[in-house]
Amino acid sequence: MKRWFDLSEVDSKITASVVAIGVFDGVHRGHQDLISRAKDVATSKNIPLIAVTFDPHPRSVVGSNPPLALASLDFRLTLLERCGVDSTLVLKFTKELAALSPDEFLRKVLVEHLHAQHVVVGDNFRFGHKAAGNTDFLTEFGKNNGFTTAVYERFSDGNEPWSSTRARNYIESGHVDKAALVLGRYPRLEGIVIHGDHRGRELGYPTANLETPKLMTIPQDGIYAGYLIRTKTNEVLPAAISIGTNPTFEGKEKRVEAYALDRTDLDLYGEQVSFDFVKQLRGTVKFASVEELVSQMALDVAETRRLTSHTYNG
Repeated sequence: MKRWFDLSEVDSKITASVVAIGVFDGVHRGHQDLISRAKDVATSKNIPLIAVTFDPHPRSVVGSNPPLALASLDFRLTLLERCGVDSTLVLKFTKELAALSPDEFLRKVLVEHLHAQHVVVGDNFRFGHKAAGNTDFLTEFGKNNGFTTAVYERFSDGNEPWSSTRARNYIESGHVDKAALVLGRYPRLEGIVIHGDHRGRELGYPTANLETPKLMTIPQDGIYAGYLIRTKTNEVLPAAISIGTNPTFEGKEKRVEAYALDRTDLDLYGEQVSFDFVKQLRGTVKFASVEELVSQMALDVAETRRLTSHTYNG
């Protein structure tokens, strides 16, 4: 998949396209369904499917309280590629972009650069200065500028819509298994392995400490079964993951760390890794002694082994 980070990078050979537009935070199952329908049209027309997304989140520029992200930009683009997108245009969301009128935005992006024949969006899509543009405006503009428009209501599981907010709420409350149903994958944190207290190695469970991701949705404090994925090699290792301050040792700083089962040989410092979360095992507890903690850690590892014994499906 081609990745463009400015309109000037768009392939000048493109003469027609199907375009799906959205923030696509987390690329959850609702996004996947929308993109799948866009892909069907692109395939039938034998033209490329282009996703248009924004970074940073528009609310971080023109709103307040921007949501914490469900995926890094790089992982978001990887997920879009998995959905069958041929190229993705990442528009840097700035005050200048936000100041464009709805007409200017559509003309500049969809008509002049992407040569859209068909545009697919969700029913809550807004654009242009002060979010003045809506799906009715988009549809009417398309009629006068050579493209058709498909507007989809939010897809659901029959009870609640698939949404970034729903996934985020599940993750923040520790229900990572429920979030996985919304996302169609395990919730993930990515980062560089940094030095911690080196206490895990002393206890027989050496951990990889993840540099605390900024502006990402982090599960609530607790112990989780999951996986550690080494980015360079794509090696997937079952792991018991801990989030919290290590209250048994009177810790103050929140840590995100993982013990890769049976792997005491790893040297991951400085390495880019991902933690995928399968299920919360328990909350954080201040144990009366180190011995009690180690006994519980053995139980956590055993349960992690059981929950990750199947084929990895991240």
